[in-house]
Amino acid sequence: MADNQQQEKKLYQQEVNELLKRRREELEHLKQSGVDPYGYEYDVTDYSASIKNEFEDDAPPKRYRVAGRVMSMRKMGKASFMHIQDQEGRIQLYLRKDALNETYDRIKLLDIGDIIGVEGEVFRTKMGEISIKAESVEVLAKSLRPLPVVKERTTEDGTVVRYDPFSDKELRYRQRYVDMIVNPDVREVFKKRAQLIKFIRDYLDDQGYLEVETPALQPVYGGAAARPFVTHHNALNLKLYLRIADELYLKRLIVGGFDGVYEIAKDFRNEGMDRNHNPEFTMLELYVAYKDYKWMMDFVERMTADLVHHIHSTFTISIGEHTVDFKPPWKRLTMFDAIQEYTGIDISELDEAALRKAAQELGLELEPSAGSGKIIDEIFSELVEPKLIQPTIIMDYPVSMSPLAKPHRSKPGLVERFEVIVNGQELCNAFSELNDPVEQRARFEEQMKLRERGDDEAHVLDEDYLRALEYGMPPAAGLGIGIDRLTMVITNQESIRDVLLFPQMRPEGK
Repeated sequence: MADNQQQEKKLYQQEVNELLKRRREELEHLKQSGVDPYGYEYDVTDYSASIKNEFEDDAPPKRYRVAGRVMSMRKMGKASFMHIQDQEGRIQLYLRKDALNETYDRIKLLDIGDIIGVEGEVFRTKMGEISIKAESVEVLAKSLRPLPVVKERTTEDGTVVRYDPFSDKELRYRQRYVDMIVNPDVREVFKKRAQLIKFIRDYLDDQGYLEVETPALQPVYGGAAARPFVTHHNALNLKLYLRIADELYLKRLIVGGFDGVYEIAKDFRNEGMDRNHNPEFTMLELYVAYKDYKWMMDFVERMTADLVHHIHSTFTISIGEHTVDFKPPWKRLTMFDAIQEYTGIDISELDEAALRKAAQELGLELEPSAGSGKIIDEIFSELVEPKLIQPTIIMDYPVSMSPLAKPHRSKPGLVERFEVIVNGQELCNAFSELNDPVEQRARFEEQMKLRERGDDEAHVLDEDYLRALEYGMPPAAGLGIGIDRLTMVITNQESIRDVLLFPQMRPEGK
């Protein structure tokens, strides 16, 4: 069987090579016939879906100019049909030799994948399909590679071998340009992503918050528990880090006098990749002076629900096998209550040794360097978070998990922090921001002790940030939303790589 499959693959590759050779020959024939196969411009005035929507059978004839990629062809003697695909969809072309004259003879040099411009009147065929009767055709780009299409071959033993290069998601991610051609619905995901970002930006602007930009290259990284990417600045002979978060710079701006600032930016974390993580990702961070985490809970709930309704015209959407309702109010649980509800164990009074024992009894494997915060995070992430399908606010975290959050005003040992969990994954993280510089220094020093124990994701101590706090920062609420994960939820995609145009991949051949 393996030998047969190898032989079939070899035959398939030979067929591809023949197609590549033939297309280059067609390219030369076009040039020899005086046609520039790579045009300079084409005045596109119309698009497929718009043409179909406005067409009326009894309306006076109207000429249209469209351009797009040839996706199907039926070549005949004196008349041919094609479908071209543009940014709105597909439309059929009707091409006649008596209308196109010598141009019609060059149609035999066209292939699926070629990009052409067409002008002509629109009509409805006998089969009922709205089509363009071509009066002129221009070649705008000759495609030298065949688009992937499903091919089948039956082997000698009767086995049907199916070749579909783009059933392999890795190839689709690696060659996104081809993926979007043969799977137009993929483009819709990225249109919704753009709508999502625009909605959030407009929403925050309407609240009077200022969009700002902070450094991507930082001499001291901070604002999250993560490993950074490291680089070197030659002129300054200085080690720099790609930011893992925008938080500490944005809070410097609250110190400086802005009452509300936000940034939608790329962050970078040198960590593993899975369906929820990519080393380069997009984050919204928002900081509002004189507010706390209770206010931010209501704000996030309202903004997210409005976003879902804006994109889908309903608060209830499908995510995988689940139906998720974003209409407020959302369920709210403390972290300790959530862990007790889903594991049956009350960890609220346990020290590090007892936490480690409880986690091991629950079947979790822990790093020796893990402190109390990381152990609690592991219990929650592995045993609770996957079970939270409907939008749920998890609040009141242990101080050991949250070195930048303000102490809880009524629960010693906890901080005023919450996360929103939807469909088993975290969408946002928010605090009442710690603005006491003395306590912030003590928190950083505790984090440095964890680094000495081997936790290379613990926070580093940022002296300049502490100096900023010493000038005085007003009470503030802070928020971080992962745009990629939010897009996964809004567009019902199972992997973060499905909502990134060009996700990080291993080099080809490795």
